[in-house]
Amino acid sequence: MKKLENKVAVITGASKGIGAAIAKSLAAEGAAVAVNYASDKKGADKVVTEITEAGGKAIAVQGDVSSRADVDRLFAETKEAFGGVNILVNNAGVYKFSPIEDVTEDEFHRQFNTNVLGLLLVTQAAVSSFGDNGGSVINIGSTVTRITPPQSSIYTATKGAVDAITQVLSKELGPKKIRVNAINPGMVETEGTHTAGFIGSEFQENMEKTTPLGRIGQPDDISPIAVFLASDDSRWLTGETIIASGGVR
Repeated sequence: MKKLENKVAVITGASKGIGAAIAKSLAAEGAAVAVNYASDKKGADKVVTEITEAGGKAIAVQGDVSSRADVDRLFAETKEAFGGVNILVNNAGVYKFSPIEDVTEDEFHRQFNTNVLGLLLVTQAAVSSFGDNGGSVINIGSTVTRITPPQSSIYTATKGAVDAITQVLSKELGPKKIRVNAINPGMVETEGTHTAGFIGSEFQENMEKTTPLGRIGQPDDISPIAVFLASDDSRWLTGETIIASGGVR
């Protein structure tokens, strides 16, 4: 029997990158998955097609995680398609590196609205959707909270909030049999890091030099950890943050 047979998962920001890899890995282990996306319908549909062609179950659901109405619709459509939710992966996130001189109110709110408010709203909806047997919440943080790179003040602050929220909610939701853990990846090659200009840059070169395993990560380095945290293999873990960085601290 597959590890996630008869489970239902919602993965935010799953049209590409780490979210897409997690969606496909959870589906391969038997979960029915809701592939949430904000704007990349083509990418989300591609993920759903790959899952269904491999024999899995998936739907794509558009929604801005910082909008309560969109979040409510995400869970309503998931319930209509698959029933109650057991697994939530809070993967949706945005970032922009810039010096303190360039910080703006709009950029602050853009990142905090998605990375922090969105995580809270989606988790709130998931808690209402989980049944009496509880569930697993997996937050995708970042090792930026440990390496604190220059020009990342807003982004690092959002991920510091994710670290704190993970700890708070693990204690708050434990009595409801809901486990809350986090994966904090190091630099991972995704569409986003390509678009941001990190891939092939001096930043990537420096990261590889300081990474004990000598390379940056790939989405498939992260997704098996999500499967572990979603499954009963991690039934005695909550409030944990797994640093998935190739050894970078």
